[in-house]
Amino acid sequence: MTQNTTTQPENIVIIGGGAGGLELATRLGKKLGRRKQARITLIDRNNTHLWKPLLHEVAAGSLDAGVDEVNYRGQARRNGFHFTLGTVCDLDREKREVILAPLVDSEGTTVLKERRVPYDQLVFSLGSVTNDFGIPGIKEHCMVLDAPAQAERFHQHLLNAFLRLDRARAQGLDERLKLVIVGGGATGVELSAELYNAASVLKDYDLGHVGPDHLDVTLVEAGPRILPALPDRISQTVTHELGQLGVTVRTQTKVVKGHEGALETDDGERIEGSIMVWAAGVRAPSFLKDLAGLETTRNNLMLVSATLQTTRDDRIWAIGDCSACPQPGDRWVPPRAQSAHQMASHVYKNMLRQRQQKPLLEYRYKDHGSLISLSRFSTVGSLMGNLTRGSMMIEGRIARMVYISLYRQHQVALHGVARTALLTVIDRLNHAIRPRLKLH
Repeated sequence: MTQNTTTQPENIVIIGGGAGGLELATRLGKKLGRRKQARITLIDRNNTHLWKPLLHEVAAGSLDAGVDEVNYRGQARRNGFHFTLGTVCDLDREKREVILAPLVDSEGTTVLKERRVPYDQLVFSLGSVTNDFGIPGIKEHCMVLDAPAQAERFHQHLLNAFLRLDRARAQGLDERLKLVIVGGGATGVELSAELYNAASVLKDYDLGHVGPDHLDVTLVEAGPRILPALPDRISQTVTHELGQLGVTVRTQTKVVKGHEGALETDDGERIEGSIMVWAAGVRAPSFLKDLAGLETTRNNLMLVSATLQTTRDDRIWAIGDCSACPQPGDRWVPPRAQSAHQMASHVYKNMLRQRQQKPLLEYRYKDHGSLISLSRFSTVGSLMGNLTRGSMMIEGRIARMVYISLYRQHQVALHGVARTALLTVIDRLNHAIRPRLKLH
């Protein structure tokens, strides 16, 4: 007599709904979740997803986050995975359980007690946060743009500052708005340009006393040039373009202390700013440091092997900005959106190969180039970073089209070609009927 046994589907848990995590959950949900071959669970502390490279546009008001956000539960329903709202606070590797902190609402009331989510395969895709390097006064006096809520907070401060400036200048006072951005990477550079774009359209919305000429934006970089990860010719071009807009670019300027309304440099100079943003350096969330005995770097990144599995536990994977993945030639995978996309695709392939009992593939980062958007003024970048002997520099309309296409590729990964085409049409309609700047 044959005894029937029921095999429980494998639990695949993904922590973090950023670009890599949400793309991986979507692909695994379509492939395995819909067929009940595995239970795919995505965990995130927020209810919605926004592509991180768009945060500077949200901060400046050029983009309404509510229009472009993806609801995790809606995405899960359409694509065969499950979503759990929560913040990971610990990990039990012995029992193979993710521990979620109590869920508390805005009034301090506990909505859900501590929970445990079982896993057979676990993927960390938590992204990164800004690294203030422990510099005194930075946390207290500078804003960061790591999440949509922080970008919205900056936007409200910016709107209030514009209102005060418009009122002061209407009364005949020669007031100016001083903003300081620390960090000459993509976020700092793109935010600088977006601020001038925002100021240039205010006159169309009854703030006629404020314009780009009334902004003093200072971009501070500790290194010898901005955009250090990109070719020098692109850095020089962007520096020139920012100067044409009115941005003061300060290189080889090290900030050692933050004060209310000013930043102090290592030579004792004070750089004044009514709004100050810290966009220098990245690290993984602090709780990842040596989590459950897993190997991490001094920036809390989880060390992974070439297959993207953590070095001390083959059941746990890490992708995107929270992972430290070595590459040939003593190089490391850079913290970019294209890295997260590539790694998500690689883990997807390896998980399927694992189920088929095939050897896992080693990940090799492919640099397809980088693009920097200077709002509507210009777009500059390089293409085919490792596909040719060098990089091909592009700018202008072609560069802008390629820049936009990167976001469309992310949307295709989440929604498919047909839905992305519809979203593109909706974006065009919104551009025609909505204000050019979010004013609330």
